[in-house]
Amino acid sequence: MKQRTKKLSANYMDLIFTRNQDRVWRQKEDGIIEIDMENKGFFNSIAQKFFKKPRISHISLDKYGSQLWLGIDGKNSVNDLLKIMEEAFPAEKDKMLNRIVQFLATLEVHAFIFRNKSK
Repeated sequence: MKQRTKKLSANYMDLIFTRNQDRVWRQKEDGIIEIDMENKGFFNSIAQKFFKKPRISHISLDKYGSQLWLGIDGKNSVNDLLKIMEEAFPAEKDKMLNRIVQFLATLEVHAFIFRNKSK
């Protein structure tokens, strides 16, 4: 079965993302990025109280996500990020654009990053 690829507009490739400054993050010794996420809301409060769930979750990115996270600096466009990732992972070049688009969408939905309003 042929994999469907979503066609991206040239405008998307020019987008620049900025990390959410409210998110605490660190780079571990192995190079992996870990981002803290506060668990807020009614159901999280119940889970914390009765099931001893943590107030802060530590989200570890994989090697691709960690590399991409470091490239998201408020200056690099999606096109620049693609070049960075293709240089870091040349064997994955054919899959890299889809991987980047999915990862950026996930980070944006969870407010880890924001689109810059202007270039």
